[in-house]
This record gives sequence, C-alpha cells and structure tokens, in this order.
Amino acid sequence: KTIQFTGALHATVVKQVCLKNPSSKTLMYNAILAGRDADDFSLPNGNTVTIAPKRQTSINVEFTSRFLHPAEAVLLLISKSVGGIDGATLTFSLKSEVKYIEPADILKCKSPCYEL
Repeated sequence: KTIQFTGALHATVVKQVCLKNPSSKTLMYNAILAGRDADDFSLPNGNTVTIAPKRQTSINVEFTSRFLHPAEAVLLLISKSVGGIDGATLTFSLKSEVKYIEPADILKCKSPCYEL
C-alpha cells in the first residue's frame, strides 16, 4: 500500500494509517521508518503500537517537505511477541509531492532599470 503526502513546500502533512486486529489476542508492533528520505517523516505518537483484540487503531505519520523533489520512505511495522502471538509484518510505501510553494514574504524594491 502507498500513502501519498501532498502539500506545500515546508508544510507538515499528517496521514493516518488504520490497523485492525481481527484476532482474539493483543497485537503489538514496533514501527520503523527506513529509506532515502526517512528523516523527513516522523511518528509523533511514538514507535510502539498496541492493538486490542477485535479492535482497530490509527497511527499518525507526519511529513515535512524540505525540498521540491519527491521524498520516499518505507514504514515497517514489525510484530512483537505478546503471549506467544505474532502478527504479520506490515509495510507501507510513503511518497510525497510538493504541489505549490507559498511565499515566505514579499519584498518591494525600486531601482533604476538603466543609468547613463
């Protein structure tokens, strides 16, 4: 699955990843961001995710663009054993696109176009 982050240059975009636990046991995951631009992505609520039995939870993934080129990373959710129960390892592709640039400021200046 690919999660697309689209916004302005230097803006922070937050996406939620919904995780479901269909089993009757609690699942725990350790979240890792890896890849070329992993430093531009973050997990503001921490790297550990716990999903109660027959429930679902969401994790927030933040992206702040620093450059115009598209950023790419991978979100890995690696299961931690809880009472001998392991969940499947989950992977999500994270991609960004800068759609527009908002000016930080506008400066007006006067100068002669031509002098003899």
